[in-house]
Amino acid sequence: AADVVVLMPNGIDPHEWEPSAKDIELLNQADLIVSNGLDLEGNVMEAIEAVEKDGVAVFHATDHIEVIEFGAGGHDDDEEAVHDDEHGSGDPHFWTSPVEMAAVVEALGVALADIGIDTGDRAAMTKEELLNIDQEIRGLVESIPVESRILVTGHESLGYFAHEYEFEVVGAVIPSLSSEAEASAGELAELKAVIEAEGVTVIFTELGTSPDVVAALADDAGVDVVELSTHFLPEDGTYASFVLDLASTISGALAS
Repeated sequence: AADVVVLMPNGIDPHEWEPSAKDIELLNQADLIVSNGLDLEGNVMEAIEAVEKDGVAVFHATDHIEVIEFGAGGHDDDEEAVHDDEHGSGDPHFWTSPVEMAAVVEALGVALADIGIDTGDRAAMTKEELLNIDQEIRGLVESIPVESRILVTGHESLGYFAHEYEFEVVGAVIPSLSSEAEASAGELAELKAVIEAEGVTVIFTELGTSPDVVAALADDAGVDVVELSTHFLPEDGTYASFVLDLASTISGALAS
């Protein structure tokens, strides 16, 4: 029903990508810009804000979800750390929860209708599909006792997944919502202590987290490393494959 242009290439760290002059021109010509929001787009947010002021319609996905505050996963509730993070206190990584994705799809259907694009019953059908995926994930994780649903991640990217499926994020190699931040030696030492105290057996890392730092910490703590594709779409390009693979990888690693 529309020509869709995805500016940011698949697999690119969104914190590092910068728009070209052609990309800026496309933003200016758009009937609707769909943005993640909460500053995830980083270097393109200034351009989006500029064209929005000029009257281009912008749909910010995170305006339509229950935003999780940074630190809500249980790792870092320090007030100063929250406000020092470039995203403020809101976690932008909502796509690890199909329930939140369903809320975004419903709102996007309305936004498309507002600019004259009729999606018929497709938004409702997609919402139902996403809620069915949610039930599949609940089936995948049900064999893991709630007390064993402990996560250590590369950076703070699994807050919504953890919230939805009763996991607890007890630490991150980069204690920030942005992969551009760096961990200090003191923070890594604290994280090692948390890993040992919580009986953590695996660190889940992802795009943007230094593999050398993760490997060194895992070796020092005596735990495994499992890489998650939190910022990649799979070969078939579908959200279902993405999130089910994420859930099955996490569940398999914790169950083994």
